[in-house]
Amino acid sequence: MNQERLMKVLLSPVVSEKAAIAADQSRQYAFKVTTDATKPEIAKAVELLFEVQVEAVRVVNVKGKRKRTGSVQGKRKDVRKAYVRLKEGQEIDFANA
Repeated sequence: MNQERLMKVLLSPVVSEKAAIAADQSRQYAFKVTTDATKPEIAKAVELLFEVQVEAVRVVNVKGKRKRTGSVQGKRKDVRKAYVRLKEGQEIDFANA
């Protein structure tokens, strides 16, 4: 895993009420990641970018919804999300990152 690849794995943090509750209660942070990212790559990328220690990574593939506007049908993009649990005493502050 080269550093250039690790810098491109994480796309953005997931900002939602559910993600905020998980961060407060169980040191879990949610990120949108590339569709071909693996768990070891995600863990290394988080450790590299935020200088924290990762305990576990869980990955979810979210299928894009089918949408319709009048007679035009479309589909939103599929998204891959990673839930990263940090070791005890670790924290990510997105305001200063």
